[in-house]
Amino acid sequence: MEAPDFWDNPQRSQELTKELKYLKDDLETYKKLQGQMEDMETLIEMGYEEEDPDLIPEIQEMLDDFQAAFEAIRMKTLLSGEYDHDNAIVTLHAGAGGTESCDWASMLYRMFTRWGERKGFELEVLDYLDGEEAGIKSVTFEVKGANAYGYLKSEKGVHRLVRISPFNAAGKRQTSFVSCDVMPDIEDDIDIEIKDDDIRIDTYRSSGAGGQHINKTSSAIRITHFPTGIVVQCQNERSQHMNKDKAMQMLKAKLYLLKQQENEAKLSGIRGEVSEIGWGNQIRSYVMQPYTMVKDHRTSQEVSNVEGVLDGNLDPFINAYLKSMATGQS
Repeated sequence: MEAPDFWDNPQRSQELTKELKYLKDDLETYKKLQGQMEDMETLIEMGYEEEDPDLIPEIQEMLDDFQAAFEAIRMKTLLSGEYDHDNAIVTLHAGAGGTESCDWASMLYRMFTRWGERKGFELEVLDYLDGEEAGIKSVTFEVKGANAYGYLKSEKGVHRLVRISPFNAAGKRQTSFVSCDVMPDIEDDIDIEIKDDDIRIDTYRSSGAGGQHINKTSSAIRITHFPTGIVVQCQNERSQHMNKDKAMQMLKAKLYLLKQQENEAKLSGIRGEVSEIGWGNQIRSYVMQPYTMVKDHRTSQEVSNVEGVLDGNLDPFINAYLKSMATGQS
């Protein structure tokens, strides 16, 4: 009996292998939850039979672990978007404010890095531009792992920081903004026509802390799409040709998402053109003075431990966003 034709298609074979891994991981998680439930039931029965209150802390700890694992797999069921299972490409741009905003961009970059480490994701820098005095002016990085885009799409928008500036000798409160753009790393060949006259391709010298493979010659690529104003950059691949291919892939993905947004706007009767989020429309505020609070303005999710969030504890905000999207409240 001959093997199905899709095994002769390397891309389709890779997709099926990836999907099989997702299913195996979910099955393992289910078995783990089942085992934890049985262990808790056994301990509870022992506690009743022996009238031993010392077992309560152990049972509570097991219950906390169970609830955390259950919540994680429940969130995965909300990832039903076309590209939710794909890797994510994230771009951070410091807003007006000079060194203060560049420092805020570096703090957000660290936050996403720490979050990715907790999830077991791999992070690869594609483009990096240092701030003039400190921090990061802009950075583009890819987060590789199951459902990376599904989770990180919640972070698209403007992030606002309020704190006592370490760069201000007067010790005044400073408000800084950084824009975050998130798109899926769509590996398929997207059917998007890009005319040669609609784009400008510039080469420039790679710079910054983008990684050990950054080529210091003028191999970095910047593509500007005139009709939409979209600009994509890549400098971390090993050659100019590879940087160009990656940048073109990113441009196609952005144009595809833009087209989807425009179609959704037409279907829902929304007036006006789709545009980038402006500085006044922050999705989340991180307040460090005069009080400590991180608040998401779309879901009203709040966390008082700002340091914990900046250390990578993004799950409460991601979960709240996915819930609101699933129930149509966002």
